[in-house]
Amino acid sequence: MKVKEIIVVEGKADRNKIIQAVEADTIETNGSAINESTLKQIKHAQEKRGVIIFTDPDSQGERIRHIIDQAVPGCKHAFLTKEEARSTKKGQSLGIEHASLETIRKALKKVYELEEAPSGKISRSELIRFGLIAGNQAKARRYRLGELLRIGETNGKQLLNRLTMFNISMEQFEAAMKQVLEEEKDG
Repeated sequence: MKVKEIIVVEGKADRNKIIQAVEADTIETNGSAINESTLKQIKHAQEKRGVIIFTDPDSQGERIRHIIDQAVPGCKHAFLTKEEARSTKKGQSLGIEHASLETIRKALKKVYELEEAPSGKISRSELIRFGLIAGNQAKARRYRLGELLRIGETNGKQLLNRLTMFNISMEQFEAAMKQVLEEEKDG
């Protein structure tokens, strides 16, 4: 699989894993030490070829993703769940470098599937109806929904923006929520 966009990752270990999985060019942020020079490089990459942000599924990765997204609008996003990115070694560290090559390929393919998905209008009232904003299960439901739709972990305020940003249709949203609710019932 060849990726035309430049993939932004946190570090060398992530870069090495990405280029094992797909044919791609990368930019490394050097973790949370992302600076103006790196942001300028990412902006240039976005103008020339497009960018896919692919950071670790932890708070630091989300912070880096947010910094880039604010500085360089229009980037695409690829996500792994925490389970997909968890090391099997004793330390249980979390990162793209621990994911399988197939999992990385699937996450990158999902970027294009979401891009082509028909957009549906999901409203705040839908989020409330499915208990994603208020209630005892809201956080767990948002987490599982983020995994299923591969839009990352969000809080209540971010969720509608992510659903819109990734062009999630009402059908995709409702199918994922049906699964979330069935898992809750069976769980």
